Amino acid sequence: MSSFENRVTKLFGIQYPIIQAGMIWASGWRLASAVSNAGGLGLLGAGSMYPEVLREHIRKTKAATGKPFGVNVPLLYPDIEKHMQVIMEEGVKIVFTSAGNPKTWTSILKEKGITVVHVVSSSKFAKKAEEAGCDAVVAEGFEAGGHNGREETTTLVLIPAVHDAVKIPVIAAGGIATGRQMLAVMALGAEGVQMGSRFVACEEASSHIEFKKAVIDSVEGDTILALKQLTPVRLLKNDFYRQIESAESKGASADELKAILGRARAKKGMYEGDMKEGELEIGQVSALLNDIPKAADIVASVWNDFSTALANPVNFH
Repeated sequence: MSSFENRVTKLFGIQYPIIQAGMIWASGWRLASAVSNAGGLGLLGAGSMYPEVLREHIRKTKAATGKPFGVNVPLLYPDIEKHMQVIMEEGVKIVFTSAGNPKTWTSILKEKGITVVHVVSSSKFAKKAEEAGCDAVVAEGFEAGGHNGREETTTLVLIPAVHDAVKIPVIAAGGIATGRQMLAVMALGAEGVQMGSRFVACEEASSHIEFKKAVIDSVEGDTILALKQLTPVRLLKNDFYRQIESAESKGASADELKAILGRARAKKGMYEGDMKEGELEIGQVSALLNDIPKAADIVASVWNDFSTALANPVNFH
């Protein structure tokens, strides 16, 4: 596969502008190193790791690849200081932050020579990330899995809006699993893509096999944005979601919803494989997935599909 050069590939030192999202319960060292070895950028998902577990995964990733990789850190995580300390102590070069104010950590990380990218759901937040000193932004549309923007702006609208709002590189996320989708968002102003759902359903993801099967068995309409009173999250519909839906329809308070949610609900579903009572976070693009390949084959397939579509822009069929 031929390589490609733009601001995103140069920023991270990677071959292809394809980034694997740092998803909770899915993005461990096996997945991150496999994507990085294939020429993309692998990310560890710190949101489901205790600080010492994150340290172990960073060290295992370093042992498994000599290529660049990074860590995704949700800024709302209660042990955020310990996570950041581990990241700096272990010499991680790339950090993606999400779910919080980028001003809090960006300058501290950049003082250590770390490249910082922040995930945003609007052009307003993209500007704030740029002002905070971020090197790039991930603009994530409403289609995405997991925690989502309250604005519910779709990727097709969000990418050109963010591209026009900032000068730093824009990485598109939300609803992207193929090379043709990658070409579409790059035509709108993105310089790379971040894919979550596609990499959840691959061999190296640490997500449970039953969750992977549920993802590839899903069709349009099987995911929905829920828990908007707390933090909006896109879920596969199951018994747990129906409990939430029932409570919300009766006007449940935020505290009542928290009580239903309980603790470790995402771990129960995505990592332990409880397809009925677990919180199953996944994007709308799961409807297009029908296999569980190796991560390297995903990178190759997306890049080949992108290159073919780019060479024949009017001949997609």
